Amino acid sequence: MTTTTLAVLVPLLPFLGAAAGLLLGRTAPGNVRPLAVLPSLASLVLAVLVAVRQGGGLAINAATELTPTGSVPIELALHIDGFAALVAVLVGVVASCVQIYSTGYLRNDPRYPSYAALVSLFTSAMLLVVYSGDLIVLLVGWEVMGICSYFLVGHYWETPEARAASIKAFLVTKLGDVPFLIGLFALGTDAGSFRITTVLGTVASGGLHHPTLIALLLLAGVAGKSALFPLHTWLPDAMAGPTPVSALIHAATMVAAGIYFVARLLPVFQASSAAMVVLAVMAAVTMAGSALAALAQDDIKRVLAYSTIGQLGYMAGALAVGDRGAAVFHLLSHGAFKALLFLAAGVIIHASGTNSLAVMSRTTGLRSRVPDAYWTMTVALLALAAIPPFSGFFSKEAVLGAAEHVATGHTEHAPGSAGWIVLVAGLVTAVLTAAYATRLWLLAFHGRGVEAPDHGKEPRSMTVVLWVLAVPSLAFGLAYGPLPEWFDGRNLTPVLTTSVLGTGLALVGGIITYGAWRHTTALAPRVPMGAVAAHPDAEPALVEAAAIASHAPAFGDVAYAPDPADPGRLLLGPLHRHAAVGFHLDAVYHVLFVRPVQAGATLVRFLDREVVDTYVRGAAALPRLLGAAVRRAQTGNVQTYVSALLAGTVVLVVAALLVATGA
Repeated sequence: MTTTTLAVLVPLLPFLGAAAGLLLGRTAPGNVRPLAVLPSLASLVLAVLVAVRQGGGLAINAATELTPTGSVPIELALHIDGFAALVAVLVGVVASCVQIYSTGYLRNDPRYPSYAALVSLFTSAMLLVVYSGDLIVLLVGWEVMGICSYFLVGHYWETPEARAASIKAFLVTKLGDVPFLIGLFALGTDAGSFRITTVLGTVASGGLHHPTLIALLLLAGVAGKSALFPLHTWLPDAMAGPTPVSALIHAATMVAAGIYFVARLLPVFQASSAAMVVLAVMAAVTMAGSALAALAQDDIKRVLAYSTIGQLGYMAGALAVGDRGAAVFHLLSHGAFKALLFLAAGVIIHASGTNSLAVMSRTTGLRSRVPDAYWTMTVALLALAAIPPFSGFFSKEAVLGAAEHVATGHTEHAPGSAGWIVLVAGLVTAVLTAAYATRLWLLAFHGRGVEAPDHGKEPRSMTVVLWVLAVPSLAFGLAYGPLPEWFDGRNLTPVLTTSVLGTGLALVGGIITYGAWRHTTALAPRVPMGAVAAHPDAEPALVEAAAIASHAPAFGDVAYAPDPADPGRLLLGPLHRHAAVGFHLDAVYHVLFVRPVQAGATLVRFLDREVVDTYVRGAAALPRLLGAAVRRAQTGNVQTYVSALLAGTVVLVVAALLVATGA
């Protein structure tokens, strides 16, 4: 079987699995789980075969024209280089783990068939984006992911939080997709083709007429899809969806699509120095602001959500300094440990009955109750904090090293100002990342107070997946040695100066947070908050849905209250209340956009009802009055009609005589 055929099957198999799952979900529910898991696993195997055959060498290209358009052609094309091959493997690994995990997590959910089918469709759409060699075909996968996220984030539609989050995710990403679509059309018009190879050739020859405008329009869509400032506000709210969905969105699909798109078309953005500086500023604000917000969150999944935004900022920062190898390397590394973090969080939420860190810090015994989640999450948090030798250290230091090279003038891939912006923001974020990772670990696993409720042992399908993902979280960073050809032929060995500085800052952040936790714990001893009811038969998804709805234990009488021993409050001080609500960005958008739109809608409604409807009602009133008058004359009495006829005749005769006399 040719490599092209294998590549076509990679996104096709999950799509067929999704279609079969939707068709057979009600009639043959016993086939739902195999239809969810097997296509993803088969797609993963084929993606690995494609990567082996591609080998990091020359890109694999194939195309066929869909239909004559009369102008710029649209082609069903493949363009598989080293980046595409590796990202497809990442998508396959995470999607397969999520599907396996979900068989236990939502084992008795009545909507599991549609959920599993949507996850497969989500996976297929992302793989289409990764392998596509035509921008319009890529756009199809881009938009399919948007609608899948709407349905999956709103899976618990009974809760108002899930309904609001799904609508917000859809609208915010669509807000960025409008300029993104215009930018694609402008790019295709300038290049005379939507083929990625043709577009890159046009850029290399200087054929783009409006590089800055095109780059900025495309960045708007990337900001929405990859949750970069200022369109990142939808991602924390998307935590209202099931935990496996969060893992899929944050690790391998949706948010990774925007970063991957910029990496694939990086020369388009490098054609404009202004666009590179704008991207650097977006990355800097994204990573630093989200890290501060993560340090103030109480919901364990919102901490991880803001963490994802911060790591996306690192990836965007690598692209802003012109190093797509470092960006994709961190994308792959982050995909492994972030999927592990979310899936481990699902186990913790089920075991504790809550997603509130304040409540977890008031319970004890959670660490011994879920040892698999404890040890694997510890590995993932160390990778997140970029502590060597975990994978996050190598990939994050590759980003900082690339920024340092540009800032010091060693390379000319991007403006020097972009390098300094990314480097400074990246070092500051390294401290904050270690701080919120340490805080999460301490509050979740080292609480004191009442015994954590026993919700039963998690299914083996949930715990096995954690250890599978722990392997790349621990060891993938070492792949920079044997796999340099996949990353532009470069060996992404971390730069010594930034490695020492970044690791040192991370250790400082962790040590300071630990000291703050010990200090606040001593000042605010653990006070039992009441007995917690145990429900050993509770389903993980049921526990999470109830926890999302109440932001408190799903079962029991422990009420949510701010934790006075939270080290984040001590570290942030007066900034804490602002960081906890994302620095009021949603409120700003409400004032700048929501209120004017609502005021405009109110004005239009007034004009429609009071002005337009008045004219319509007036136009109808006159015929109605005339009709009423005529109706009164139509009595049906023959004598009345004869009398009226005679009276009319007399009137006409008198009038005629008067006229004749006057003449």
